[in-house]
Order: sequence, then structure tokens, then C-alpha cells
Amino acid sequence: MRVLTFLHSFEPGGVERIALRMVRQWRAQGMDAPLFLGRLDGDMRADVGAGLEMICPPGGGRHVAGMETLWMICTLPAVVRRVRPDVLFCAGNTYAVVAVALKILLGRDCPPILLKISNDLDRRDQPGWFRMVYRLWLRVQGRLIDHFVGMETPMAEEIRDGLGVSADRITIIPDPALSRPLIERLRTRPGVPRVEGVGRRFVCVARLTRQKNIALMLRAFARGGQEGDTLSVIGDGPERAALERLARDLGLELRVRFAGYQPDPVLQLPLFDVLLLSSDYEGVPAVILEALAAGLPIVATDCSRSMPSLLGHGALGRLVPVGDEQALAEAIASVGVSSQDQSLSLAQAERFTIEGACEAYRRAMAGLRV
Repeated sequence: MRVLTFLHSFEPGGVERIALRMVRQWRAQGMDAPLFLGRLDGDMRADVGAGLEMICPPGGGRHVAGMETLWMICTLPAVVRRVRPDVLFCAGNTYAVVAVALKILLGRDCPPILLKISNDLDRRDQPGWFRMVYRLWLRVQGRLIDHFVGMETPMAEEIRDGLGVSADRITIIPDPALSRPLIERLRTRPGVPRVEGVGRRFVCVARLTRQKNIALMLRAFARGGQEGDTLSVIGDGPERAALERLARDLGLELRVRFAGYQPDPVLQLPLFDVLLLSSDYEGVPAVILEALAAGLPIVATDCSRSMPSLLGHGALGRLVPVGDEQALAEAIASVGVSSQDQSLSLAQAERFTIEGACEAYRRAMAGLRV
């Protein structure tokens, strides 16, 4: 079975990072798994993408970054015709427009497409008119795309209702954000011993985009952080300069550190005390799974239907309403640094390994072969 995965680039993103890991794992298992990239730019090329063979159309480069979806729609059909995959793997919602375009442009020649639902479909962060248009767009996807994967059990109902598809076109496969060796490494990696009287060490790992709402986190940290508490923001993105200005305006320049992009940021989690997440919407956030693997207490916004079950309905972390600065500040103020149930967090993390997920994806894709 030949499965073609298509991505925009090596630019950092949770969807892309997991997809690259899956391609590598499929190849290790003997699957024919070609990889298409619209351009070769991005920090992940040197870490998770290192050594991966790929297909990149001539003429790609940083100059196409502003129109990368259109670029992919123009160049990918010829690659599909040449490579002749049995199945196309669409790694996340961001790529759904490319998948729909392939169905239209290739017609009967288009292989079956499996789309991983990587983000919340309710989009409660948007106004009513946008949600109405978005629901219509989801129905188009439901009519044209062959099969859908949800990353946690609560997503099955969300996919069925949002896309208007039957249950036999939905498979639930826990998000493969972790591996068994990584969990073992996180559990045995020594942290930095806490010093009496020193504040708590908060960490956020995210691409600095509007969806992640880091501005809300900074304002809540300014209100809820105690004397001596620090916050490290690991990641980069278009909002970094504005967020650094906000931190200065809030008087946080000595307490908030913007670390930029870091290879394998998950390995730094044991150095901290609490993970913060302030997103407006998510699917199953990989950083939440990584924090569970590292045994960290978690404070997060209730940004998807899956969040309550991920956090053990309150046993593994605190959820606050999306966009609620006061509630987030109160949760930051009160969270303890040793409040995590280590056995429960380990059991939860072990559900989300790439070893089990890649085989589950293989079985789902085998059922789509024509």
C-alpha cells in the first residue's frame, strides 16, 4: 500500500510535526510512504524532518509562503498522477481545502482521501455568520472526502454532526503525539530541584499565532502569578513581536522569557512546574499529551470537546472557559506544583503513542483501497 502525505513545509506546527513522525514510522514498518512538501523552508527540517526523502515541485521556495495552499493545489495533482498512491493522507483541517480541490481536479482519478480532524469543529471563537459559513464548508468536506479520523472519543459525535457523515466513515485513533521511548525518557529525565522560597516555573509551548491567544495568558499571568513566578514561552510565530511588547507593557520583562523555536521542546518540560495553554480552539493539543507524559500539572482553556476527558475530568488539570482572563488568572494563582496524579497521567499518556496509532491508521487506510 502506497500512502502519500502532503504538507506545506517544514515550518513548525503540531500537525506537521506529528505527520512527519508518522511518515518516518510508516517507513520503518515497511510501508511505501512518499512525502510531498510544497517548499523546503522551516526549522523542523533539521530535527524531525532530518534525513526524510521527499517530493518538492520545482520553483518552490520562501517566495510561495504567502500562497502556499494555492501553490499546493496547482502542483500536487501532477504528483498524484505520477506517484499513483493508493491513499492520500490529509494531516489536518488546514489541508482540507487541498483535499477537496484534489477531488474536484482529479475526479475519478483521485485516490481515496483520509482526513485527520486536528481542530475543534465548533469554532466557538468566531461570530455567528462565520460559523454558519464554516458549517457549510464542513458539509462540502463530508460529501467529498472519503474517511475521517478523530483523535479522541468525544470527537466522533462532533465529526458526525459537523460533517454530516455516517459512523462507518469515522475512525477514532488517539493522537500519536508520543512514543513509548519518549514517555520513558520524560519520566526518568531529571528536573531542576525546587528551591524553597523560589517561585513556580510555568511554561507554554505553542506557535505564536492568534489561535493560541498568548496575550490572554500574559494578562492572566500578570494578575495571577505570585512573586517570583516565571513563565517561559517556547515557540515562535507572527505574533512574537507584539507579545514581547505586551509583556513589557505589563511589567513582565523580567519574569517572562520568550525562548523562540526549540528542537524537541518536549524534552524541556521536566524543567518546569506547570504547563499553561490558552488557546481559543484546538483538537487534541499535542502539548497537553506531552505534559501528561512529563507528569506536569496543567492549567488550560476548555478549547475543545476532548479537553475534559484528556484531563481526567479535573483529576489531571484545571480547565477554564475560553477567553476568560479572570478565571485563568485565578487558576494560575492557585495551582500547586505537585498536584498531579502521576500514575493516572502516565496511563493517560500511554494511550497516545505513535507505535499503536500508525498500525491503526494502516488498518483504516487498507479499508479505503480501491
